[in-house]
Amino acid sequence: MNIHEYQAKELLKSYGVRIQEGVVADSPETALKAAKKLNAETGTSWYVIKAQIHAGGRGKGKVKETGSNGVVLAKKLEEVPEKAKNILGGTLVTIQTGAEGKKVNKILVAEDVYYPGHSEPKEYYLSILLDRAKGCNVIMASTEGGMDIEEVAEKHPEKIIKEWVDPKVGLQGFQARKVAFKLGLEGNAFKEMVKFITALYNAYIGSDASQFEINPVLKTSDDKILAVDAKVNLDDNALFRHQDLAELRDLAEEDPLEVEAGKSDLNYVKLDGNVGCMVNGAGLAMATMDMIKLSGGEPANFLDVGGGANAVTVEAGFRIILQDPNVKAILINVFGGIVRCDRIANGVVEAYKSIENIPVPIIVRLQGTNAEEGAKIIDESGLKVSSAITLKEAAEKVRAAITS
Repeated sequence: MNIHEYQAKELLKSYGVRIQEGVVADSPETALKAAKKLNAETGTSWYVIKAQIHAGGRGKGKVKETGSNGVVLAKKLEEVPEKAKNILGGTLVTIQTGAEGKKVNKILVAEDVYYPGHSEPKEYYLSILLDRAKGCNVIMASTEGGMDIEEVAEKHPEKIIKEWVDPKVGLQGFQARKVAFKLGLEGNAFKEMVKFITALYNAYIGSDASQFEINPVLKTSDDKILAVDAKVNLDDNALFRHQDLAELRDLAEEDPLEVEAGKSDLNYVKLDGNVGCMVNGAGLAMATMDMIKLSGGEPANFLDVGGGANAVTVEAGFRIILQDPNVKAILINVFGGIVRCDRIANGVVEAYKSIENIPVPIIVRLQGTNAEEGAKIIDESGLKVSSAITLKEAAEKVRAAITS
């Protein structure tokens, strides 16, 4: 589960991670109040206004309606409402949102931390995630903060520092010091970075996160280390242990169909193709999508109804798939292991009858327990549904459906 920057920073702060202070706002008026509050608490006189959407590249992104960037600087208190107005309610297009962009419902008014002093501020990159190949968490760091880590990996792989943490013993002090040393830090900045890395790792473990990315981590001119940005992804499977974090979910940032599918315990991901598919099992779903491509079509979605599929889940799947106007056919590919094929077939027939005017052909491939009985139920239903036994037969029927 993704959360907003302002939520991520509050989470980090609760674990002792130093952050760029900020106040969230949802209107020009509340933005001005937020700026005044920051001025009173931090003394800042410049204000960074950041769009809050679940996407990176906000600083370089553009708001369609106004042309404003997603991250702007107000050098006077009086500038805050107008700059906030140019972002709020607009559609921000970044490299990660695609051309359709995302609507900005909230902004973060943050303090200016690039203040002048006895040394120049310096940006770093820091992230923590699971390295599945090694079975360990890995801390990744770089002196090239502010840049996309993919670009750094491609052009300057030698500038990426990696430190693996044995889950049996956790992060050791010498490991945090090693990362800080390799970043070229010394003196108070070195000590501050060690504290920062340690607190960040504790937050990562304590929140059951799947990824932390802080880009940039800033060394201020007076050698403080703080998170200027924060991208946090929480493990959905662990949210039952963190009800407070589960409440941070922003449904407005998610695909409406995926939200609807989640309410029916369906695993759904929308794609850009023309053949809707409904399967039971992630592996079978991947094979089904390959089969659709080999038949000349493109998968319109990933939809896993799980091992206990019935008429209710099948109907919910139909309704979600049919909301996509690009779908020209629906392929149901089910292996009857936990659930019998005749039960699935009856579920398909019941679901079909409960939905009026299904405009596209439906191909049902059933294999496993009672597969023949299931095919017979489909064939004798009198509905616009055809059965298939083999993958080849199903592919041929999909091809015929999308080319007719």
